[in-house]
Amino acid sequence: MLALLPTWLRLGAVAVLGGMIAAGPVYLYGHSKGREAERVAVLKRSVDLLRERNASDEAINGMDDAGLCAALDGVWVPDDRRCE
Repeated sequence: MLALLPTWLRLGAVAVLGGMIAAGPVYLYGHSKGREAERVAVLKRSVDLLRERNASDEAINGMDDAGLCAALDGVWVPDDRRCE
Protein backbone atom coordinates (compact mmCIF):
# COMPACT_ATOMS: atom_id res chain seq x y z
CA MET A 1 0.00 0.00 0.00
CA LEU A 2 2.86 2.37 0.77
CA ALA A 3 4.34 1.58 -2.60
CA LEU A 4 1.30 3.19 -4.25
CA LEU A 5 2.07 6.58 -2.66
CA PRO A 6 4.30 9.05 -4.51
CA THR A 7 7.92 9.28 -3.38
CA TRP A 8 7.62 12.86 -2.17
CA LEU A 9 4.66 11.92 0.03
CA ARG A 10 6.53 8.98 1.55
CA LEU A 11 9.58 11.19 2.23
CA GLY A 12 7.35 13.83 3.78
CA ALA A 13 5.66 11.28 6.03
CA VAL A 14 9.03 9.92 7.13
CA ALA A 15 10.27 13.45 7.86
CA VAL A 16 7.18 14.26 9.95
CA LEU A 17 7.44 10.97 11.82
CA GLY A 18 11.16 11.54 12.47
CA GLY A 19 10.43 15.04 13.75
CA MET A 20 7.78 13.72 16.11
CA ILE A 21 10.15 11.06 17.43
CA ALA A 22 12.97 13.60 17.95
CA ALA A 23 10.69 16.16 19.62
CA GLY A 24 10.18 14.08 22.78
CA PRO A 25 13.79 13.87 23.93
CA VAL A 26 14.47 17.47 22.89
CA TYR A 27 11.50 18.66 24.95
CA LEU A 28 12.55 16.63 27.98
CA TYR A 29 16.13 17.88 27.71
CA GLY A 30 14.99 21.52 27.56
CA HIS A 31 12.56 20.98 30.41
CA SER A 32 15.27 19.54 32.66
CA LYS A 33 17.65 22.42 31.79
CA GLY A 34 14.95 24.95 32.65
CA ARG A 35 14.21 23.23 35.93
CA GLU A 36 17.91 23.20 36.78
CA ALA A 37 18.23 26.92 35.97
CA GLU A 38 15.25 27.68 38.20
CA ARG A 39 16.79 25.73 41.09
CA VAL A 40 20.03 27.67 40.73
CA ALA A 41 18.12 30.97 40.72
CA VAL A 42 16.19 30.00 43.86
CA LEU A 43 19.38 28.97 45.67
CA LYS A 44 21.12 32.22 44.72
CA ARG A 45 18.14 34.23 45.97
CA SER A 46 18.07 32.35 49.27
CA VAL A 47 21.80 32.96 49.77
CA ASP A 48 21.27 36.67 49.08
CA LEU A 49 18.41 36.79 51.59
CA LEU A 50 20.54 35.08 54.23
CA ARG A 51 23.36 37.57 53.67
CA GLU A 52 20.93 40.48 54.04
CA ARG A 53 19.52 38.94 57.19
CA ASN A 54 22.98 38.44 58.69
CA ALA A 55 23.83 42.08 57.97
CA SER A 56 20.65 43.33 59.64
CA ASP A 57 21.18 40.95 62.59
CA GLU A 58 24.67 42.36 63.13
CA ALA A 59 23.33 45.91 63.02
CA ILE A 60 20.52 45.14 65.46
CA ASN A 61 22.75 43.23 67.88
CA GLY A 62 25.08 46.24 68.10
CA MET A 63 22.29 48.65 69.14
CA ASP A 64 21.34 49.65 72.63
CA ASP A 65 17.70 50.03 73.69
CA ALA A 66 17.45 53.66 72.61
CA GLY A 67 19.05 52.96 69.23
CA LEU A 68 16.71 50.06 68.59
CA CYS A 69 13.72 52.18 69.52
CA ALA A 70 14.85 54.93 67.13
CA ALA A 71 15.39 52.38 64.34
CA LEU A 72 11.80 51.25 64.81
CA ASP A 73 10.59 54.88 64.57
CA GLY A 74 9.73 55.06 68.22
CA VAL A 75 10.50 57.55 70.94
CA TRP A 76 12.72 56.38 73.79
CA VAL A 77 11.58 57.45 77.24
CA PRO A 78 14.70 57.24 79.42
CA ASP A 79 12.91 57.69 82.72
CA ASP A 80 10.62 54.72 82.14
CA ARG A 81 13.16 52.84 79.98
CA ARG A 82 10.56 52.10 77.33
CA CYS A 83 9.84 52.84 73.72
CA GLU A 84 6.71 54.67 72.65
